[in-house]
Amino acid sequence: MAFFEMVKTALKTVVSRPATILYPYQPAKKTSLTRGHVTIDESRCISCGTCQRKCPAQAIVISKEAKTWQIDRLRCVVCNSCVDTCPVKCLFMDTQYSPPVTARSVEIIAITYVKPLKVEKTADKPEKKEEPGK
Repeated sequence: MAFFEMVKTALKTVVSRPATILYPYQPAKKTSLTRGHVTIDESRCISCGTCQRKCPAQAIVISKEAKTWQIDRLRCVVCNSCVDTCPVKCLFMDTQYSPPVTARSVEIIAITYVKPLKVEKTADKPEKKEEPGK
């Protein structure tokens, strides 16, 4: 009986249209929830490294000495966890897809030079001045 079910499914797929599109020849459907790739607003980045620690694929590398933020597009699984955990919200999910690639090249690793903002610590308690003579 399982054989007849398989033949039925095979004949149905031969006669019907494919369920997928021929990307990149036909453009992909884009919605407001589409996740294309991660982008960064380097003017707001503080180089805290939270996105690097939260990335499950270890696609993000931050170097504080070289002041760079880089992402390996082939390792990124577009899970949105780096965007959600960024404390200053400098990471965004762009709705545009990256162009398809067949081999690892320099364009795949996006290196962005960031100038880390200095976070000023505010004093919650006023400083106590010592009186002379005590």
